[in-house]
Formats: sequence, C-alpha cells, structure tokens
Amino acid sequence: MDCAVVLFTRDLRVHDHPALSGALDTAECVVPLFVLDSTLTAQSANRTAYLLDGLRDLGSKLHDRGGALVIARGDPVVETMRIADQNGASAVFVSGDVTPYGRRREERLAVACETQRLALHRCPGVTAVPSELLRPAGSDHYRVFTPYWRAWQHAPRRGVHAAPRRVRVPEGLASDAVPELRELTDQQPSPDRPSGGESGARKHLRSWTASWLHRYGDLHDDLVADATSRISAALHFGCISPLELVERLEGREGAEAFVRQVCWRDFYHQVLAAFPRLGSEDYRPSGHRWRRSESDLAAWQAGCTGYPIVDAGMRQLQQEGWMHNRARLITASFLVKNLGLDWRHGAAHFMHWLVDGDVANNSGNWQWVAGTGNDTRPYRRLNPLRQAERFDPDGDYVRRYVPELRPIPGAAVHRPWDLDDSIRRALEYPAPIVDGPR
Repeated sequence: MDCAVVLFTRDLRVHDHPALSGALDTAECVVPLFVLDSTLTAQSANRTAYLLDGLRDLGSKLHDRGGALVIARGDPVVETMRIADQNGASAVFVSGDVTPYGRRREERLAVACETQRLALHRCPGVTAVPSELLRPAGSDHYRVFTPYWRAWQHAPRRGVHAAPRRVRVPEGLASDAVPELRELTDQQPSPDRPSGGESGARKHLRSWTASWLHRYGDLHDDLVADATSRISAALHFGCISPLELVERLEGREGAEAFVRQVCWRDFYHQVLAAFPRLGSEDYRPSGHRWRRSESDLAAWQAGCTGYPIVDAGMRQLQQEGWMHNRARLITASFLVKNLGLDWRHGAAHFMHWLVDGDVANNSGNWQWVAGTGNDTRPYRRLNPLRQAERFDPDGDYVRRYVPELRPIPGAAVHRPWDLDDSIRRALEYPAPIVDGPR
C-alpha cells in the first residue's frame, strides 16, 4: 500500500491511536486529515473552540514527527475522497463511532470507498471497550449498568499503541492553518472555558492523578473541593485515549471508583449504538406528560430559579462550559422533577454549552434522571436543599457562582427566603419559581 488517508474525527491525539498506527504500519506514507464540518461546528461555540485548540496541538505533534495535518472544510466524505485522489491513496483509516451522525458518515464513507476502490479500515479507539464487544445473552446490549460493569471488567482489551516516532507523509504535503473561531461561528464561547489539546490534557491528567486520584471516591461529589478530573472534554474529543487512561490507572489507590466512571461512559455508548434515538426519544416510554412553561425554562437556563444550589450549577455551565457532575444531577432533577419540564429541553441546553457535550453521555444521563432511561428507580427525585446541605454544607460553591448571595454567610445561603425581609430585598436575588422543600 503506497499511501493511506487517516481521517481524524474525535480522536485528536497521537498516543494510542489505532487508526494512525494501522495506517503507518501498512502504508509507505499517510495523509492526516481533519474535515471541518459545519453541521458540527455550528452546534456549540465552546466545543468548536476546544476542537480548534485540539487541532492546533495535533498539528504541532504531527509536525514534530515529520508529518503534517491537512485541514479541509465541507462534507467529510467528499473531502476525504478528494484528498485521497490527490495523493493517490489506496486506503482510508478512521476511528469508528456510535453516534447517529458518525455512523451515517461511516456508512457514506464505506459506499464512497467501494466506488473509488479504496479499502476502508474502521478502527477502535473512541471507547475503552468497543461497543459491539459485549453482548448479554438474548439481547443486543446491556440495559442495566451493574451487569455491564462486571462484564466490562473482564472484557479482552487490545494493546495500547505507542505514539509514532515518525509520521511519513507524501513529499510536499504541508499543514494547513487552523482557522479562528470567529471564522466558523458568530457565537461567543464561555469566558472561562477550558483549552483543548492532547499536550495539555496529558499534563493535566498527570497532575490530577498525583494530587487527587487516591481521594476520588471520597471527594468526587464534593462541590466545593472540585476534585474531579475534568478530563471529560479531553475524552470526548479523543485528546486522551480512554483505554490508555484505564490501563495507566488501574491498580492505583483510589482508581476503581474513577475507572467505574469510564465504564459508565462506555455503557452509554453501547446503549446509543443499540438505540440511536437516545437523544430524542424516551428509552423506556412512561407515558408521562410534561408541562410547558417558557418562563420556567428560561429561568432555569439563566440560573434564576431562586434555588441557590440549582442556580450555581447553571451559572457555572455558562461561565465555564462545564459543570460539576453532582451539580448536573441536581439541576437536571430540578428541571424534570420539580418543574415538570421535558428532559429534552435540558439536554439541548447542556449540549449547547458543554465543552464535553456528548450525545451518548448527555442524553443517557438526562434520561436516567428523568426516569425514562437506564435507571432502575425511575421515580428518583433529588431534593435540592438536602443535596446542598450534603455536598455544599457551608455554601462556598453557591457563593462562588452566585455573586448576589456572597454576603450571606455559611449554610444560610441555601435558604435566602428565610432571611429578614430587608436583607432579602437588598440581595436582588429572585424568589423561588416553584414551591418545594423549605
């Protein structure tokens, strides 16, 4: 094989990249390609900004190894075929995905490759364990997490691929400049959004592992400690390999609780593979009829519900493009259980702002909270005040993101309605939009 195209999608790394390794093992040279697809870049300024960071870093890593990153714009299948023809490629390598959009892209790519007589290699790498590998008896996927976790722990794993020392590209192939965010969207990203890229993600992971992994099981729900890894965006964009992550951490103190979260990510990917409508339809239809209230939805989106712990989470989302997982559960439960609004509204809002916005995990978790998904206790409801008292006992998380309430000391910040009338009026903070636990 003379030349192969490696189509990068959400696998923006050189470490443990089966598609890149496979192409380099079988072809004399490769063309690393990323296609900026407006269908995806228009969805979220936060994710697009993170993507562009990741592409700059990927281009630098390829350049350091003698390679180059070609960046095209348009339809990913059309552009892949064009680049393959220009460089005389005989094969295309791509990391397989399970999202509906990714699967349609791969199906179209397969047809185009067959038409152009190119070999198509669909490689693993998006999940730690490929979604198609684990099947329970009598079903096409696991519907409950615990048995999946047991099977996942004993599933066979491929070897972790070392980063290539050299990336051989066709003579004269040059890297393209990564565009600026303003060239792709008029939306503004969150002011404190995280930056993307494999280099930063690996550095951050090393630091977090040394400082916090051993206490992850104790602190991952602590809103004030903020001791979670914050690598969900890096996993979504493939700046870190989920398999390499598991292989590096397993056996270390505190690792099991963290690895279990990586398994949850794989779990929802296999659910999405079997139920592609996870983002739009109830996984377990309950016949529930949702309320309609544009004003309540707008208040929840803006972080102005009058419930401080809820508002803190929603404002963190807009400020950082990320939200602590415990806050995600609290805010989601408030929308669907306290306000009675459709989970799809919440999922869409999260997908707009989240840097780590992922169809499988976002939709799966929203349906879990709503009682329409994989939760075996569909009527579960999180009391926002009890959650606040447990996971933000002194109110520091609320004061961090709700500046109107910073003058209120201690746990009193969670119940502003109990303050003296004169103090409450001076806060310029809204009254609760719905009756609830007081």
